[in-house]
Amino acid sequence: MKTIIENDVLKESVSMMEIKLARKLFLGNKKAESKKAEIEKTAKELIIANNKLSFQYKEKVGLAAELILANKELAFQYEEKEKRAAELAIANIELAFQNKEKEKRAVELIIANRELDFQKLEKTIRESELLIANKKLIYKTQERQIKTAELNIANRDLKRAEDNEREYIEGLEKMMFLTSHKVRQPIANIIGFSNMLDQTTSSPEELNQLVSCIKEAAITLDNYTRELSSFIRELVQKEKKE
Repeated sequence: MKTIIENDVLKESVSMMEIKLARKLFLGNKKAESKKAEIEKTAKELIIANNKLSFQYKEKVGLAAELILANKELAFQYEEKEKRAAELAIANIELAFQNKEKEKRAVELIIANRELDFQKLEKTIRESELLIANKKLIYKTQERQIKTAELNIANRDLKRAEDNEREYIEGLEKMMFLTSHKVRQPIANIIGFSNMLDQTTSSPEELNQLVSCIKEAAITLDNYTRELSSFIRELVQKEKKE
């Protein structure tokens, strides 16, 4: 009767251990899924930000190209105005002999000079705008590089989390294997030998042999239990470090 009670206690202990391990495996999977979801969300946000920066970069490149074309056009107009000013200077010499024509050409020259000054000022403004656009483009490029680096870090963190999750699940599966196979085997031997003790009417030598077998199974069970406890401690410590 005492042997049956002890067997029931051992079975109940093993069952409780399996339930606890299964519960811990479930909680570990939940925790890993939550971490993975957070990292994936961060990665998606960084990808969206990177796409936005790429679009802004293209717009800035287009603006820079337009400013360069405008600058070339202004340079051409500036050359044209200089040519015109030279022509007006020649005309001014001729107007020395023609008072009315001279006054008219002088007015045209003044107007042309003012227009030329306006074109120079406009060119200066365009150059300033181009310089500002270039600085903004450099800043956006640096910001894009930072976002890219953050995305790479997030990808590494995601891979590390997946590796940790895989190692943790493999550890729990190993614990289940130890419980289901190595621990159960000596328990089954102890139960079988105990039943033989209850049913046998053999000699003292056979009884001693059965007791020796039970003792050997108990030692094996103790070793497997120690191995399982050590493995659980290592798994818990590793999880705490992570």
